[in-house]
Amino acid sequence: MPHISLSDGSQKYYKDWGTGRPVVFSHGWPLNADAWDTQAVAVASAGFRAIAHDRRGHGRSTQTWDGNHMDQYADDLAELLDQLDLSDAILVGHSTGGGEVARYLGRHGTSRVSKAVLVGAVPPLMLKTENNPEGTPIEAFDDIRAGVAADRSQFYYDLSEAFYGLNRPGAAVSEGKRREFWLQSMQVGLNAALDCVKAFSETDFTEDLKKIDIPVLLAHGDDDQIVPIAAAAQKSIKLLSQGTLKVYPGAPHGLVGAYESAFTADLVNFISS
Repeated sequence: MPHISLSDGSQKYYKDWGTGRPVVFSHGWPLNADAWDTQAVAVASAGFRAIAHDRRGHGRSTQTWDGNHMDQYADDLAELLDQLDLSDAILVGHSTGGGEVARYLGRHGTSRVSKAVLVGAVPPLMLKTENNPEGTPIEAFDDIRAGVAADRSQFYYDLSEAFYGLNRPGAAVSEGKRREFWLQSMQVGLNAALDCVKAFSETDFTEDLKKIDIPVLLAHGDDDQIVPIAAAAQKSIKLLSQGTLKVYPGAPHGLVGAYESAFTADLVNFISS
């Protein structure tokens, strides 16, 4: 399996499909690069080079004890782009991966990147604070940590319900999809999973978004129960100098069904334009 060696000696897994202009995918918590397979196939089939990686602690990358925070995630992404010598790249991030992309652009600039896509992404800030009343209370994230620590297997399976909107009338999500979510989730190191909850919920990306000087597509479902749109994309669009917001009516957090098909088509159109 292809890996790069990071500066701290850990190994970062990535998959590399197709040829052409690179499109680099960053996944959400608690998943891995496999969550992007449908989009990677579509992108590679459209004449691009699709590169999807496992974040440290997740999937087939090293289960590091340290470094499970946004600055390090961004630095790891920078090492991937540098070691593969990518240029004119398009970064695509879902959920936590959207935060990773925003922090990379804020921290490392856009010399290697020409466009970005943030889908169901956590910026600018998930946590409810005095200045962010639309955010999610800290107790919700404490409950996530407690659930993962107590019985992560059952917690991840149960989480797939809200993740894909199965608790909504008329939802059509297969049992296989839930098991796929569970399987990817169980590959996350326990400590890395717990640390990442803090990373995605408490990191403020406001200044990162203000620094981004390239076109950004914000894609978000308006029935996202994991990263509610009011505290996320609807705020991020006001901070981006070249942002475009696409709202998917009734869509959940996870890419599934008609929502996934629509987003994949919009992704290919955006990167091709």
